[in-house]
Amino acid sequence: MMNKSRRNTLGMMLVLLLTAAQTNAQNTVWPKPVIDTDGTVTVPSYKLPPSVYMSAEAKKSLPKDVADNESNVEELIANGSIPNMRKDIIRDMTAQINDLKKKYAVITRDTIIAGIPSIRIVPANKKLTKEKKVLLNLHSGGFLVGSPYSMGLAESIPVAALTGVEVITIQYSQAPEHVFPAASIDVAAVYKSLLKTYKPGNIAIYGCSAGGLLTAQAIAWFKKENLPMPAAIGIFSASADARWAGDSWFWQKPLLGMSSPPSLDERFYYGKYNLNDSLISPIRSVEVLKKFPPTLIIAGTRSPELSSAVNTHRELSKLNIDARLHLWDGLGHVFFTNFDLPESKEAFDVIANFFIETLKIKGASKRSQ
Repeated sequence: MMNKSRRNTLGMMLVLLLTAAQTNAQNTVWPKPVIDTDGTVTVPSYKLPPSVYMSAEAKKSLPKDVADNESNVEELIANGSIPNMRKDIIRDMTAQINDLKKKYAVITRDTIIAGIPSIRIVPANKKLTKEKKVLLNLHSGGFLVGSPYSMGLAESIPVAALTGVEVITIQYSQAPEHVFPAASIDVAAVYKSLLKTYKPGNIAIYGCSAGGLLTAQAIAWFKKENLPMPAAIGIFSASADARWAGDSWFWQKPLLGMSSPPSLDERFYYGKYNLNDSLISPIRSVEVLKKFPPTLIIAGTRSPELSSAVNTHRELSKLNIDARLHLWDGLGHVFFTNFDLPESKEAFDVIANFFIETLKIKGASKRSQ
C-alpha cells in the first residue's frame, strides 16, 4: 500500500501541476467565440499547427500561402472551357502517369464497354485476358473535369498492381454536357456488361471524390434496376451524401488556407434535382443503405467529406453492414493521390487489403501497412 507520506507528496505535485496549468491558461488570451441562438458559432482566428500524427513529408506538403486557387466554375462553363480543362489535366498528369506505370509495372489498354470509353489496367505479369475478378473505378473530378486518362489512371494503377486484379476505369458522363442520372446510367451499363463475364461476387466498385459519391449512387441505381450487388465498394474522399454536409463542410477550406466559402461544384451535374433524392444521396434511404455490400470509406480530417463520411459509416453500421472507416489526421481531400507521402502508401495498402479480402483474391498477399 502507498504510505501516507508518499500520498501527500503526490497530492502536492498534482496541486502544483494544476496551479501551473491554470496560470498558463490565465496568461493566454483567447478571442471569444460568438454563439447565435440557433447554435451557430462564429469562430475567431486561432492557430492550427500541423498534426503530430502526420509524416514529415505530409507536413512539408501543407499549403504555405493563404490562397484559393478555385476558379469561377460558372464562368468556365459559360465560356465552354470545361472540355479543354479536362484535356489540360490529362496533359499535366502525363509524366506522373507514366512514372506510375513504371513503378507499379502495369499495362494499360483502351477499350469500349457498353459504348463507354474505358481503360483496362492489368499487372504486367498477367495476360490481357478475361480474369475471374475485376475492379471498376469511377474517377474523381467533381462531375466536371475528370477523365480515366488522368485521375482514373492515378486511382487505378496502384490498386491493380497491389491486388493483382484488372481494374477498369471508365469515362462516365459529366456536366455541363450531361446531367443526372447520366453517370449512373453509364455505370449500370458497364456493370451489366461485366455481369456477362463475371459473377457479381467477383466484381467490386470504387471511386474517389465525385467518383466515390457515384459509387454510392450506383448502388441506389442498381437497386432501382433490380441488379445484383457487387461484392464490395470503396467510397474514398466522399460519402453516400451528395450534400457534403456537416461540420467539416464549413471549416475545411480555412484549414487548407482557402478564403472562399464552400461550394458544391456537383450542382451543375445535378441541375434541378433534389439532393435529398436517394438516387443522389443514398444516405437518405434506409432501404437503399440495406443493399450496400461491404464498404470501405477513406477520408482525411481536413477534408470536406469528413463529416458526411463519418455519418455514412455510422448509418451503415446501424444496419449491421460491414462498413470500415479509415481516417488520416491532418490530411486533406484525396491526399493519397500525392504519391510522395507515406500516408498514400498506407491508404493504397488499406484499399488493396480490403479488396483482396472481400473479393477473395487467391494468391494475393495482404499488404503491410
